[in-house]
Amino acid sequence: MSMTPRQIQLVQSSFRMVQPLGTMAGELFYKHLFEIEPATTALFKGDMKQQGREFIQVLAIAVGGLSHTPTLVPLIQRLGLQHASHGVQAQHYDSVRQALLWMLALILQDAFTEEVRSAWSTAYAMLAGIMKEAAYGKP
Repeated sequence: MSMTPRQIQLVQSSFRMVQPLGTMAGELFYKHLFEIEPATTALFKGDMKQQGREFIQVLAIAVGGLSHTPTLVPLIQRLGLQHASHGVQAQHYDSVRQALLWMLALILQDAFTEEVRSAWSTAYAMLAGIMKEAAYGKP
């Protein structure tokens, strides 16, 4: 799966509105993830504020790398392997997608148009596919 230049631009420009709210965005993401997939709470043992900040930092790297996928793919593959080693299962990826889109909609509000949502969905599907294929041998 690949993204069009327009989709990449939409994801990157909308993320620039989210990134300054990194701590809050991370907290909202994990709060919603734990609501829709309570079993994932057991995967996290540390400070959730710090985890939220790290999530937004990793998301920033992924979003920034969308326009240069040859460099991004090995990083995303390693991330998939790392997540699997921490107990993340393939079925968790759908809940993560839901929590991510929910958090983006909450923060971006009117700027989260159908076109922006679709671009984020495509980006997530591409990145999650790379991670799952690296970790489990299937996208």
